[in-house]
Amino acid sequence: MQAFQVKSFDQPPVLTEVAEPEPGPGEVLLEIAACGLNFADMLMAKGEYQDTPKPPFTLGMEVCGTVIAQGSGVTAPGLGHRVAVFGGSGGLASRGVFPAALCRAVPDEMPAPVAAGFQVAYGTSHLALTRRARLAEGETLLVLGAAGGVGLTAVEIGTAMGAKVIAVARGDDKLAIAKAAGATHLIDSATADVKAQVKALGGADVVYDPVGGELFKAALGACNPEARVLSIGFASGDIPQVPANILLVKNVTVMGFYWGGYLKFAPDALTDSLAELMALYKEGRLFPHISHTLPLSQAQAALDLLATRKATGKVVVTP
Repeated sequence: MQAFQVKSFDQPPVLTEVAEPEPGPGEVLLEIAACGLNFADMLMAKGEYQDTPKPPFTLGMEVCGTVIAQGSGVTAPGLGHRVAVFGGSGGLASRGVFPAALCRAVPDEMPAPVAAGFQVAYGTSHLALTRRARLAEGETLLVLGAAGGVGLTAVEIGTAMGAKVIAVARGDDKLAIAKAAGATHLIDSATADVKAQVKALGGADVVYDPVGGELFKAALGACNPEARVLSIGFASGDIPQVPANILLVKNVTVMGFYWGGYLKFAPDALTDSLAELMALYKEGRLFPHISHTLPLSQAQAALDLLATRKATGKVVVTP
């Protein structure tokens, strides 16, 4: 079968022929219908992600597929069941083996590309805003990178939670997408003084930052007293240093958030969060945005869309 693999960290990933894997104890073999891409996939290809396997390995953190074989001890999910799973790797392939315990049933009304890109993006924003930042109705949520894979879901979920959402993105096209997701105010990071404009709008109570760099600094300067700043990622490539004096003067809290980490120390939090999100989707209250769907033969082009920031929402590969 075909798989998009990292052979070494000093060479780009390649599409290659590999032996079909067999499920071991507690595992299932999936016929992969779709794989959602994440910024972390690009870091993993370079060996720069915190949970990077040793080469050779297949990229692709989250998938939707159909169970076609079970390892010993597996009774659920059953053969023929359609599931979504965050496996951390192995998704950019025709078939893949994943832990049965991590598989989650996919509603019939959810298409495979949507299910494949749903878990990380929506799960990150939902758990970060509810469990970590405890965003309250009526508060102001500032979302940086608001048209990206996780940023757009933060706009949508923040709006659903009753917050006033200020969306920061680059260019009118991306801002229009954030507005359609529910943003109340729009700021173009390419031309505007983000700090000044956020302060003019009353400041931020919660900051959702998957970007880092100069935008982090601007957002921190526009925080209200007792604001909570969520550090989600560093798409800018610049990991900011936090000036403790600003935290002290404004009683601001900066908190890290890594969705995948909850698999190790609080898996029930992920399960409960995703169950709530699936219910919201079935009720027609969430509208996942996929800007590009590409075949496995164009997996590198799909990653390049993320690297060059030409994508909005999710990029999905369909083996």
